Amino acid sequence: MTNSLIAPEGAAATGRALAAIPSPEVSSISLGPVTIHFYALCILAGVVAAVFWSERRWAAMGGEKGTIVDLAVPAVLLGLVGGRLYHVISDYQLYFGPGRNPVEALYIWNGGLGIWGAIPLGAVGVWWVARRRGISLSKLSFAIAPTIPLAQALGRWGNYFNQELFGKPTDLPWAVHISLDYTYNSEGAPRPGMQPLPGSSTEYYSTYHPTFLYESLWCLALAVLLAWLGRRYGDRLDGGRLFAVYIMGYCVGRFWIEYLRVDPAHEILGLRLNNWTSVLVLAAALAYFVWAGRRLDAFSSRVVPAGHDVGTEVFDTDPATSQDGGDTGSDGGSEAADPETGTAGRPKGRGTAPSEDG
Repeated sequence: MTNSLIAPEGAAATGRALAAIPSPEVSSISLGPVTIHFYALCILAGVVAAVFWSERRWAAMGGEKGTIVDLAVPAVLLGLVGGRLYHVISDYQLYFGPGRNPVEALYIWNGGLGIWGAIPLGAVGVWWVARRRGISLSKLSFAIAPTIPLAQALGRWGNYFNQELFGKPTDLPWAVHISLDYTYNSEGAPRPGMQPLPGSSTEYYSTYHPTFLYESLWCLALAVLLAWLGRRYGDRLDGGRLFAVYIMGYCVGRFWIEYLRVDPAHEILGLRLNNWTSVLVLAAALAYFVWAGRRLDAFSSRVVPAGHDVGTEVFDTDPATSQDGGDTGSDGGSEAADPETGTAGRPKGRGTAPSEDG
C-alpha cells in the first residue's frame, strides 16, 4: 500500500502532501545573451567565503595579507578541473556511449563536481604558491582547513537549485519536493533517481531526503569544530593534522549521506563508489594524522615569504630542519613576537596555538 504522505507529482494540489521543502523550478536567469546558473553562484559564494575567512586566519597567524587571494586562483581553477575530471571518469556512462554527447562533459553548469578530485588537484595549486614564496605548506593547511567545509556547505545548495542528488523517498516534514523535468521534455520526464510508485511506470514519488541539506549542515558543523580545535589544540594539530581531521570528518559524513542517495551510481559489493572512496580516503587521512603527530618538530612554520622581514612571524623556524618543501630561505633564528600578545613564540612551531578570528 502506498504511503499517502509520500505523494506523486501533482498530488500536492489534492491535499495528499504534507510539509516539504519546495524546490525552485528555475535554476538560472538570463541577462541578454548571458545565462547565469544558480549552481555556479553557489560555488562562487563558497569560494568567496572561504577566501575571506582564510585571509583573516592567515593574517592572525602573522602571514602577509593577500597570500590566500594569490593562491586561491590556481587552487580554485585546478580544483574545478579535478572535480570535473573525477565526476566524468566515475560517471562516464553519462557522457560516452550510444546516444550520449561527449561535449556535455564540459557543461559544468549542469552539475557534476567530485570533491574527491577537487581537493587533491586544488592542493597542488596551494603547494605551488607555497613553494614559490617559501612559506610553510603545513601552516597554510592549518589556516585553510576550516574554511573548505564552509565552502562546501554553500556550494551544496547548487544541487538544490538543480533538483539533483537527492536521497530516498520519505514523508518527513523536511523532505525536499522534486518535480518532473519539463526542461527538456514537455511531457515531464523523471529526473535521475526519481522512484516510481509501486505498480506504476508513469507516477513517481515527489518528496525525498534532502541530502544536499544534510551535507550542508554537516559541513557547517565540521567548520565550527575545526575552528575550535585549531584554537584549543593548535600546537598538536600542526603539520597538516588539522587538515587531516577535516578529511576524516568529511568522509564520515559523506559515507552515511551517500548511503541515502538514489541517483545512478556504480556499485561495488553493494556499496556506491563514493562510499568506498570515503572509506579509503578516511584510512589514508588517519594514517597521515598518526604519522605527522610523531614528527611535528620537522615541519616548517614560516608564515612570511623567505627573505622577508620576520618581525611579524608568529613562529620561529629553522630552515635546516624544514621537511615540507615550503621553507627555502633563512632569515635568522631569533624568536618572533606574537602580533596578538606581544610574547615571543617558541621554536619550530611548538608554541601556543595561533590566534584566530574565525
